[in-house]
Amino acid sequence: MATIAWLPWSAESFARARAGGRPVLLSIAPTWCRHSLEMDRSSFEDPAVVALVAHRYVPVRVDADRRPDICERYSLGGWPTTAFLTPEGELLGGGTYVERARLAETLARVADAFSSGAPRCSPAAGRGTASLPAPLTAAQLIAQVDACFDAEHGGFGGAPKFPHAAPVQLALARYRDGGSTAHHDMAVKSLDAMGWSPLHDDLNGGFFRYSASADWSDPHQEKLLDVNAALLDLYVDAFETLQLARYAERAEDVLRYVQTWLADPVEGGWAGSQRADPAYYATSGEGGVVAAAPPIDRTLYTDWNAAMASAALKAGRVLNDPALSEFAIRSLERVAELCYLPGGGVAHFHDREPQVRGLLGDQLAMAAAQLDAFEATGDIVHRMLAEELVLHAMRTMWDEANGGFFDRAADPDEDVGLLEQRVKPFAGNCAAARVLRRTARASGRDELNGVAERTLAAIQVDAPGAGPLAAELALAIAAAGE
Repeated sequence: MATIAWLPWSAESFARARAGGRPVLLSIAPTWCRHSLEMDRSSFEDPAVVALVAHRYVPVRVDADRRPDICERYSLGGWPTTAFLTPEGELLGGGTYVERARLAETLARVADAFSSGAPRCSPAAGRGTASLPAPLTAAQLIAQVDACFDAEHGGFGGAPKFPHAAPVQLALARYRDGGSTAHHDMAVKSLDAMGWSPLHDDLNGGFFRYSASADWSDPHQEKLLDVNAALLDLYVDAFETLQLARYAERAEDVLRYVQTWLADPVEGGWAGSQRADPAYYATSGEGGVVAAAPPIDRTLYTDWNAAMASAALKAGRVLNDPALSEFAIRSLERVAELCYLPGGGVAHFHDREPQVRGLLGDQLAMAAAQLDAFEATGDIVHRMLAEELVLHAMRTMWDEANGGFFDRAADPDEDVGLLEQRVKPFAGNCAAARVLRRTARASGRDELNGVAERTLAAIQVDAPGAGPLAAELALAIAAAGE
């Protein structure tokens, strides 16, 4: 049976589209997404679709986890994303899941419109300076985050409901530092709601990615390393702050999942994700015939492994588990050894070889984890690598004119379409400011504090649109006073 011959995202693929005068069919699909798998097995296997794509398109497939920079620019609201692009990479249109019955007709219509020279989507206009809101004060930031608190169901924001860790960490910090009973109650309500709801996997431990409903019901059952790293860190922080044993138990339950299912017990490191499979959880939870466990993507992602190493180091210290701390160090060293290139920073992931360099999130997460390892062991090698990664990010991704970091280093030979746009990630720059200050303290490079100040100044204007994730900025500002 004929299938779509997907090409990788590359300058060569778009050159082929230009040479043939064809639009690009871009499919963005993470390995853990059940709906992406269903679309592969239905819509993309339709013989009419296969023929249309072969004769009228250049098909490009992107793994969402492996290319977060592409996802940032081309995601159309969820997974899978099905987008139609010009040969120059401009967006013609698209959506998410396209049913088999509609895809062939949609492909033909878009290809006809492209061939006829129909008007195309205009690129999004750049942010003008005239309408920029005034930066929020620290008090206004906290008020914005507090306004997103769901007093009925816990957590922050509405449906679909994600287990945002930063707003809860901010609430814990406000209680810890100022004795705010209101923030104590927000934190406890959120921690209990997330930790003892369908979002938590009672079968194997750990947490699912998010819930479709505000009350944490109807979870989407994929399990990601970065989500569980963030929630492990949160529940350890909660136990340390509130001294409630149930939060230590929930943290240990996250560890049960990641160490059993995702960890490589021999070499160290953690796999990236496990696919959603409602049938598995339904039959296993009901005591029926146990289905095969959902497949696991064994890719080693640098930023996610670094985040888990940091969380595991904290858990090892707080929960008095030296073996866990040792595994965290071993895992961090393995990923660094596989992905670090002197003078070139760390690659985004390793799958037989290190791949995709020049992403901000990897440099920052690895630098933060190396600082955690330095504080845990006193080994100066960890501090030196953290310093090198921070300096690498400054050399390749810093905006000298306006301050702040871009999400990726420019690559004129490979950048196509929207990748030519320079994007400053809000949460990423908040993390950068914190890592810069920590590196300044550890290395004695006081000039990094000035870079941290410029970083926060550059992104403060984006806080009003960040909703509950404005907590990232509030935490970064608070860290500046420590």
